[in-house]
Amino acid sequence: MDTALTRLVGVRHPIVQTGMGWVAGPRLVSATANAGALGILASATMTLDRLRASIAEVRCRTDAPFGVNLRADAADAGDRVRLIIDGGVRVASFALAPSPELIAELKAAGVVVIPSVGARRHAEKVAAWGADAVIVQGGEGGGHTGEVATSVLLPQVVDAVRIPVVAAGGFFDGRGLVAALAYGAAGVAMGTRFLLTSDSTVPDAVKARYLAATVRDVTVTRAVDGLPHRMLRTDLVAALERSGRTRSLLHAIRRAAGFRKLSGLTWRQLVQDGLALRHGKELSWSQVLLAANTPMLLRSAMVDGRTDLGVMASGQVAGVIDDLPSCAELVDRIMKEAEETRERLMALK
Repeated sequence: MDTALTRLVGVRHPIVQTGMGWVAGPRLVSATANAGALGILASATMTLDRLRASIAEVRCRTDAPFGVNLRADAADAGDRVRLIIDGGVRVASFALAPSPELIAELKAAGVVVIPSVGARRHAEKVAAWGADAVIVQGGEGGGHTGEVATSVLLPQVVDAVRIPVVAAGGFFDGRGLVAALAYGAAGVAMGTRFLLTSDSTVPDAVKARYLAATVRDVTVTRAVDGLPHRMLRTDLVAALERSGRTRSLLHAIRRAAGFRKLSGLTWRQLVQDGLALRHGKELSWSQVLLAANTPMLLRSAMVDGRTDLGVMASGQVAGVIDDLPSCAELVDRIMKEAEETRERLMALK
């Protein structure tokens, strides 16, 4: 299927696997790339050395294009950009809007820049700064999310910018891909659907929790880091919502210390990253530390399998997913469903 996205990044299918922290590692990214879609490596939870090694590992596993996701406001964003350039990575994606300077540096090196946004005005801003495409996530998406549904947000953005738009939030099959294309998107991006594949390194017990979830088991809470965060509702989430400020702050400091050791960040860098999330938002200082410690809550579940101690970011689609195909099987199935859907629609003429 030929779209503006496939032409821009050089993949066979207009499908993107998003850069999920602790989930989108070399195995998942290379499996996605080999299936003909665009795999995005999550770098925010990696040290610089680990990112360098992960890029090299992906390149050993596949000759297909892939991307790296990073936080534009991270203290070492410039170093990560240089690793992307030196590693010959095709795409740089951003969870927050990169600066015009970062965009220019990447584009000068031939890297395709695709920020993720959750509002029309943000899409207009990064397009004006030179972004090559944009991923727009509606409220159905997992992790940090907004309040506007994809079906409302997507056409707004498509009408507002003249660069390829990739739709995210609520997609899991070929029917959704066709719907996104009908709105004017150039493809779809999926996180939870790729998390729930046999190529994902998420522990089996955690995958089982996702598969058992209904749509009502996926909730949005501010209890984790003060920002709207879509995840599976668990006893831990309920406990965080009941916790007082002092108790939450103590837990945040302990977990932030653990993440500092894993990431190699200094306390100053950790606080700077938390402050970056606070920028433009009314977060208390305890919420700043909660924001800095969120990666440890995610790691507990996604790496260690401790659903009692960690949180599980999730799109609403978790409630309608019931299997664990390989990335190749998933992409093939989506493309077959998309073709069947298009043929069925053509038959209505």
